[in-house]
Amino acid sequence: MKIGILTGGGDCPGLNAVIRAVVRKSILFYNSEVIGILEGWRGLMVEGLTEDLVLDKVSGILHRGGTIIKTSRTNPYKEKDGEKKVIENKKKLGLDALVVVGGEDTLGVAAKLHQAGVKIVGVPKTIDNDLAMTDYTFGFDTAVNTAMEAIDRVHTTAESHNRVMVVEVMGRHTGWIAIEAGIAGGADIILIPEKPVNLDKVCEAICKRHARGKDFSIVVVAEGAKIALHEENHKKESFIVQDECKDAFGHVRLGGIGKLLATEIEKRTGFETRFVILGHIQRGGTPTAFDRVLGTRFGIAAVDLVHKGEFGKMVSLQGNKIVPVDLTDAVAKLKYVDEEFYNIAEVFSA
Repeated sequence: MKIGILTGGGDCPGLNAVIRAVVRKSILFYNSEVIGILEGWRGLMVEGLTEDLVLDKVSGILHRGGTIIKTSRTNPYKEKDGEKKVIENKKKLGLDALVVVGGEDTLGVAAKLHQAGVKIVGVPKTIDNDLAMTDYTFGFDTAVNTAMEAIDRVHTTAESHNRVMVVEVMGRHTGWIAIEAGIAGGADIILIPEKPVNLDKVCEAICKRHARGKDFSIVVVAEGAKIALHEENHKKESFIVQDECKDAFGHVRLGGIGKLLATEIEKRTGFETRFVILGHIQRGGTPTAFDRVLGTRFGIAAVDLVHKGEFGKMVSLQGNKIVPVDLTDAVAKLKYVDEEFYNIAEVFSA
């Protein structure tokens, strides 16, 4: 059997663990051939963007961040005859099946292609941990630990200078990184996309802390958190964006809510406030042990599904078991932060 593998969307710690597992399981246990599709879906839109993945190619990549077969945010369904090109190029390459590693956008494309007759198995990848039907996605644990370490570090400067420190982390639609890193890092206020940000309440909480003798505060905010504004007797919520340009999946580039919050907090409270935007630091670097193991388990399970002929599925972590779920169900909705997690954060706020 000849299997193609591609990684789409943002890079993520643990991608190479998946690739390594797919190659080793395929070659050593099924005597199958693995072809790396370079630069995500773009590699199936353009002829020649492939690479043979042999055992030597994946040796020594387990600890490396990023993806050795590159990635992109290409959306075939935004390109003229995109679906047709993907199917034709897959046939030219002689691929019997595809293993697609990605988040809601990449796997959303995979689900459509499966409905068009392409044999596909999905592997969930996103540092945001917002894919439905799986308890965790690989990359998330690394991102949380990176954010937690940053929060630990800003604690010392906040306390030394009697400052409010605002730490902006990733999280477009959900606040999983913010909530878990914030709780683990001892943040005083955690702001997530699931709960509109009320600036008055944020500043009130900070002032109460200072009144109790706490002369510094740590605020963690997800980049996708929305400010609740009152304009002409009606409420309005909107993303804070770097610019209005959209990617192939219709997403604007987020960023800047940390700066906005810092400015407003200092203006409203009079307390010196600084902000830190972690940005792509959360995506890069060496994956944690958890993400290496989870990526490995996902990769092995994906190859097993391919050889069982169970296509249109995504491997998922449920409890401590890797189980297959329908791709269409996995991308039908996002997984938002549980109210339980938010209630835990509130215990330690202000």
